[in-house]
Amino acid sequence: MHQIFKSNADGKLEELEMPERNAWVNIVAPTSEEINQIAEEYQIPLEFLEDSLDKDESARIERDDDTDSVLIICDFPVADEDDIHYASFETVPMGIILTKDYFITICTIDSSIIQSFVKRRIKGFYTHMKTRFALQILYLISTQFLRHLKRLNRQTDDIEKELHESMKNKQLYDLMGIEKSLVYFVTALKSNKLVLDKMMRQNIVKMYEEDQDLLEDVIIENRQGIEMAEVHSNILSGMMDAYASIISNNMNIVMKFLTSFTIILTIPTMVFSFYGMNVDLPFMHMPLAWVLTLGISFGIAGTLAFVFWRRKFF
Repeated sequence: MHQIFKSNADGKLEELEMPERNAWVNIVAPTSEEINQIAEEYQIPLEFLEDSLDKDESARIERDDDTDSVLIICDFPVADEDDIHYASFETVPMGIILTKDYFITICTIDSSIIQSFVKRRIKGFYTHMKTRFALQILYLISTQFLRHLKRLNRQTDDIEKELHESMKNKQLYDLMGIEKSLVYFVTALKSNKLVLDKMMRQNIVKMYEEDQDLLEDVIIENRQGIEMAEVHSNILSGMMDAYASIISNNMNIVMKFLTSFTIILTIPTMVFSFYGMNVDLPFMHMPLAWVLTLGISFGIAGTLAFVFWRRKFF
C-alpha cells in the first residue's frame, strides 16, 4: 500500500494522487519491485527501505550525506493475534525517512500509530514540519508502550486471582506469554532510547526549541516505559517461581487427602474380606454377628480417620 498525504493551507490533511513537495508518503508492506521504484522516485538509499522492512532490525538513526536523507528506525508494540485468551505482544520496526522534499514512513504492517495520523486523531501535526512529525510519532510509540504495559499488569492481576485455586499449568503458560511480551518491550524501549539519546546529543536532524522540548518529553516517556517494563518483568519472574511451588503444593495436598481416604476405606474392606471366607470365624453363630462386624470395621476406620485429622492429613 502506497498513500500520499499533505497538509493544506488550513492545516488539514489531504490525500494526494501524485507526490508533491513537503508531502507525507506512507508505505505498507511493499513488494521488491515497489521498493526499487520508491527508492528511485524519491531519491533515497535502497538500504533505508530494506532495513525498515527487516523484522530483526534494531532501532537506530542514520544519515546519508549523498542524498541528504535521514533514517530513523524505531520499534513499536503489536498485539499477537495467536493468543486468544490473554493479550500478548511483540515488537515490529518502523522506518521514518526524512528527505529534503518528503516525509516517508514505511512498515511491514498497517500500524494503529500511523492510522492515528491518517484518520486525523492527532492534532497539531503538519507534513512540512518533518522533525516535529517524526517526534510526534516517537511520542505516540512511547505512550503506546505505557498503555500496553498497564494492560499487561491488569492481566497479571487477573491471572494471579485464578492461580490461588489452580492446580493446572494453564495460568503459568499465560504468565509466560506476558513475560515474553515484557522481554520484547524492554529490548525495544532500550533500543529506542539509544536513538533518542543520539538525536539529543548530535545534530542529525534540524530541531527548533519546541522540537527540543518535545524530544525531551519523548525521552521521559521512554524512560518511564523502561522502568515499568523492568519492574513488571522482575515481579513476574518471582511470581512465576512462587506460583509454580503453590501449584505443586496444592497437588500434594490433594494427593495426601486421597491417600488418607484410601487407607481409611481399606479397613472395612479387610474386615469384610476376612468374614467372607468359607471357614469357621469368630462370632459366626451369633444372630447379630454382621452388626458386630460393621461396628469393628467402622470403629477402626473412625479411629484412624480421627488420628489422620489430628495430624492434619486432611
